[in-house]
Amino acid sequence: MQHAATPYGDLWYNSDPEDDCAEVLMKKRALIVGFVWPEPNSSAAGQNMMGIINALKQQQWEVNFVSAAADSLHKADITSLGVCLDTISLNDSSFDDYVKKVDPTLVIFDRFMTEEQFSWRVKHVCPRAMRVINTEDLHSLRHTRHQAIKSNTPVPHTSDITSDITQREIAAILRSDLTLIISEHEYSILTTHFGIPEQQLMYLPLLDTEFNCETPSFSQRHGFAWVGNFRHAPNWDATLQLKQHIWPKIKASIPDATLSVMGAYPPKKATQLEDVKTGFLVKGWVENIAEVLPLHRVMLAPIRFGAGIKGKLLAAMHAQMPSVTSSIGAEGIAPKAKWPGAVSDNWQEFAEQAIELYLNESLWVSQQAKIESVLSPKFASAENKRRFLTQIAQLLEELDEHRATLPLQFVLWHKTLRSTQYMSQWIEEKNKSKT
Repeated sequence: MQHAATPYGDLWYNSDPEDDCAEVLMKKRALIVGFVWPEPNSSAAGQNMMGIINALKQQQWEVNFVSAAADSLHKADITSLGVCLDTISLNDSSFDDYVKKVDPTLVIFDRFMTEEQFSWRVKHVCPRAMRVINTEDLHSLRHTRHQAIKSNTPVPHTSDITSDITQREIAAILRSDLTLIISEHEYSILTTHFGIPEQQLMYLPLLDTEFNCETPSFSQRHGFAWVGNFRHAPNWDATLQLKQHIWPKIKASIPDATLSVMGAYPPKKATQLEDVKTGFLVKGWVENIAEVLPLHRVMLAPIRFGAGIKGKLLAAMHAQMPSVTSSIGAEGIAPKAKWPGAVSDNWQEFAEQAIELYLNESLWVSQQAKIESVLSPKFASAENKRRFLTQIAQLLEELDEHRATLPLQFVLWHKTLRSTQYMSQWIEEKNKSKT
């Protein structure tokens, strides 16, 4: 092994001339494999991904972003940030050639599904590249809770280990060098319930976009707000809870109240819920939510299932707007006693809390005053970005030593446990035979 000087200090690299990625650790090159294209104005996941990209670019990393997803209407123009954008194909060895050409130091897989599809190719072509999963949220937890809602059973606090999705997600985490966890609750699940080594995880709260806008007073704000990408099942469910159970109660007490239902990709079944007479207004896509949210007085978020951090609730806080949500909505952000607004899983109580918060100015002001203590320091994006870059730098310096502490990583890369790789190769060969 040879010793090399880098902007992060001394790093080791493999000097074997036959290694195509021999000096990969000397370069600040990041490859992000996106499950979807980043849409910061559509979802918290999109905001978080933009936070990661911006953090890397601020430290002069070369960033390549690729995805096999279809083009999207609201995707961010990340090429303006100096990011190289490319489309890749699933189950295709052309990705191997692409990785070899990019020669990355760091590869970030957006959600565990992209790790399953592409990490074995990265490991084969560039074994010295550090492999990181950006979970956005634990998909297994969201799936487990969704199944509970469907079966009308109590919503659990942890993922179901008997579920195929849970097993796949845990395996992907164990295969990787580092996994970014957005919620303290999910970090606890992984470490205490599933025994994931702490050195393999990093708690990194949502890297959201802070608002720089006017914050109107109580009397200057009017109406309730709800925000959610309609392609996300928990958001559609919450919209139905508002329409069927909560809004009629609020409207009966505040006849002139309106609810603005905002979010990207509203399907016809959502737009058909609009009822001007009852004040249930389906606004759909809003390009600049930072300008619109502060015009409203209270955020409503009756989320029955899901995982991660609810960006809509942080957005409400940045708009200095109290909110009423469920225990799952508040999860990972703040406990009920410190919530700037109210937390309830009973829709009658939920509506009553929303009504009182909307009508009582002194209560509204006192709840608004709690916002700063929730946002700072946990959700201080600049500090979280700094911690992220520091963690990446430290692991790059000690990658061999770090991997040596992860015996299950080696086990899961054994050829008998690489079914996703062999399935992908089989599909590729099958596709070739058709041409």
